[in-house]
Amino acid sequence: MIRVAAAALALLAASSFPVMTALASPFPLPDGARAEPLSPGEIAGWRQDDQARAFAIFAQGCMADPPLRQAVPLPDGLDAACEKAKALAAAGPVSAEQARDFFERNFSFWRIRPADAETGFMTGYFEPEFEGALTRSDAFPTPLYDRPKDLVTRQSGDDWPGLDKALSAARRTGDDLEPFPDRTAIETGALDGQGLEILWLRDSVDRFVLQVQGSGRVRLPDGSVTRLTYSGRNGLPYTSLGRVLSQRENIPPEQMTMDRLVARLKADAGFARDLIRLNRSFVFFTRRDDLPAGAGPIGGAGLPLTPLRSIAIDRNIWPYGLPVWIDATIPDGEGGDAHLARLVVAQDTGSAILGAARMDLFVGSGAAAGHRAGLIRHPVSFTVLWPR
Repeated sequence: MIRVAAAALALLAASSFPVMTALASPFPLPDGARAEPLSPGEIAGWRQDDQARAFAIFAQGCMADPPLRQAVPLPDGLDAACEKAKALAAAGPVSAEQARDFFERNFSFWRIRPADAETGFMTGYFEPEFEGALTRSDAFPTPLYDRPKDLVTRQSGDDWPGLDKALSAARRTGDDLEPFPDRTAIETGALDGQGLEILWLRDSVDRFVLQVQGSGRVRLPDGSVTRLTYSGRNGLPYTSLGRVLSQRENIPPEQMTMDRLVARLKADAGFARDLIRLNRSFVFFTRRDDLPAGAGPIGGAGLPLTPLRSIAIDRNIWPYGLPVWIDATIPDGEGGDAHLARLVVAQDTGSAILGAARMDLFVGSGAAAGHRAGLIRHPVSFTVLWPR
């Protein structure tokens, strides 16, 4: 599920990508970020985790070809490690000890610290479910759109003379490119008559949440459920509505959860419309009725996500498929805290996930996962496993 955005603090996250510079580590980092080499024995909890869970995800492949959203290229060693993992998995069940040995033999361990802190920063995201319909009605007047045919996504190295370098996508008009319509233009008819409507929701708030999370489930009037995956966005910068509301109404940032933001938007349709339009970014979806009901949503890497084992990372810094050791204490969703020390896999990205040690944890699907995801905005120890 593309973390076009990601829950709560993803809504509050800063968004400017630093200049890259070479460091002593085997990978480039943003200016000021630090990488400290570690041995597995120096990582608290390493031998207690069931690395077979992460290995099973890693053995599915580093990313699909093509992924849903491009990231930095896979380093040769990572691609080779994925192939080794596939071969090992094909030979039979892999135990936690075998998986642990695989990662220790094939990877070096690097604790990453951002330029301005000693720890990384974690938020959470989820796969929401809403009611909707395949046809427009008074009950379901808000459309979700398929990817427009004239939408062009900027790839690494693309030179678009005359266009803002911050644009990640544009509209093709003949041989030229121009900025794609923003959210307000789309909501007032810029895409009408193209037959792009794939589903209809109750209101713009439900659509906003789906676009923030990057994927979702929609329950139709007959009780069936259709799945949605990210298929692109209009390329305009993402604006954190949580941050805007926090500043406007003097709400401390730590109290601006996704639940609170949504409740405020649901309470006043006119207010919701105007606030949501401040976020000019607009996300498009594809229906995926072929996905099994029990499978996770599809992340930016083009592969299914696994609750509490898949993360979204800054795709301008890290490749998909990268194993990452995380250590954090986060809300358990029931009023308490849970210590999370485990190996996860980078399988997703998001517009608000920016920084060397910035991550978004996929929590799961449904309302309970959404509540928990919205509470997560916590420091995290972020250790990258880099292929040898």
